[in-house]
Amino acid sequence: MDGIAITSSLCFVGIIVVALAILLLTSVRIVPEYQRLVVLRLGRVIGLKGPGLVLLLPFIDQPRTVDLREQIREVPHQVSITKDNAPISIDFLWYYKVIDAIPSVVAVANFELSAAGMATTTLRSVIGGIALDEVLSQRENINTTLRTKLDEVTERWGVKVTNVEIREIIPPREVQEAMNRQMTAERVRRALVTESMGDKEAAVNRAEGTKQAAILQADGERQSNILRAEGDKQAQALRAEGFAVALENIYAAAGKVDQKTMTLQYFDTLKSIGASPSTKYIFPMEFTSMLENFMKAK
Repeated sequence: MDGIAITSSLCFVGIIVVALAILLLTSVRIVPEYQRLVVLRLGRVIGLKGPGLVLLLPFIDQPRTVDLREQIREVPHQVSITKDNAPISIDFLWYYKVIDAIPSVVAVANFELSAAGMATTTLRSVIGGIALDEVLSQRENINTTLRTKLDEVTERWGVKVTNVEIREIIPPREVQEAMNRQMTAERVRRALVTESMGDKEAAVNRAEGTKQAAILQADGERQSNILRAEGDKQAQALRAEGFAVALENIYAAAGKVDQKTMTLQYFDTLKSIGASPSTKYIFPMEFTSMLENFMKAK
């Protein structure tokens, strides 16, 4: 009987300990800095709790955890019809942040699911008012429009849509093929333009080279002519100087020749004349006077 009593006491104590542990776990919460607790007491919101240690009334207070950090969600590929009836597939990312925790719990059952559905319908509405070419070229404008419309809806839930980014746009296959052909034609055009520009630059460079070569050749010829003229000038000056020196030497030598020497030179000349086959001789008038002077000197 004592053993049974002890066992019953231990079980009772164990039940009390478990109850206290459960009571402690349900009444004490540690809330991180980036979270808040929306506390409902008997079904009525009494406010926000946290961060730090939060004490709750067991079985009376019902806490709802709200994350205040910026979140990112993905909207998978959605087929939308453009203004010109072209089906395109678009997926995008949207970023949001809870700025008022109480409406995010009280005003909507699941604001993430509601916002995702709203994002899908808003995307189709926006794409339906834009032509295909504008969808492909005005991605930033579409992002801004989606963010504005989503933010208008989620604002009443205490949620702020901070950004929307379209990640991929897949146009119809026919449009993709046309775009590929257009890209190929554009690349060919750019290649032709680049090649023609290269030919133009090469022709300009060749013409410039020919021009520079002609200028250098003309300059070389001019320098050569100048050098030749300078050489001729110096040669003429040297020849004139040599001729002048020769004349001076001849004049100096002639000044030393006397009358007898001149007469002997005349006789040598007459001797040379007599050796020639000519039959007629002409003597200058001075020859007789020279003979007279020679005879007197003799």
